[in-house]
Amino acid sequence: MTTIGYARVSTDGQTLQAQTEALHSAGCARIYAEKISGAYSDRPQLAKAIAALGEGDTLVVCKLDRLARSTRDLLNTLDAIGKIGASFKSLNDPWADTTSAHGRLMLTVLGGLAEFERHLILSRTAEGRTRAQANGVRFGRKPSLTPYQRAEALRRRAAGETLTEIARSMNVSHMTIARLGRDLSKTGAM
Repeated sequence: MTTIGYARVSTDGQTLQAQTEALHSAGCARIYAEKISGAYSDRPQLAKAIAALGEGDTLVVCKLDRLARSTRDLLNTLDAIGKIGASFKSLNDPWADTTSAHGRLMLTVLGGLAEFERHLILSRTAEGRTRAQANGVRFGRKPSLTPYQRAEALRRRAAGETLTEIARSMNVSHMTIARLGRDLSKTGAM
């Protein structure tokens, strides 16, 4: 019976050191680690860790959220582990232990609650964005050209000047000038 560890961080600014140390302390013979968002279902090191499991082995993570970001992802991963005949444990979540029926029940219920909370957060964020836009807040980069410069660029383009000439004189890329015509044709202002 081998204990295999899996460590994951979402961004390059985070470090795997604390997780790998905890997994070594828990007796993991091998540790698979990666820097990738949990939102991606294709996590190569997790796939390797699961492939390395055999019957009676255990996959260990430091925290449940290192393994999955949604209930479906969690249940699919635990199902794959279970089909091998292996088990799963989370060091910081002692109730997350698939060697018992109670642990499996708790994982299912709490995974559902976590997904519900994530949907609430996304919903509140979307509502806030909509309110901000209704109040005139613009998202994204500031325009490279002022309204006067945009009008001037369109006038010069209509007069036959090339995109490159106009762009060079306004210190922007030729694509910025090309988009001006497309943006106006989309709004029907042209």
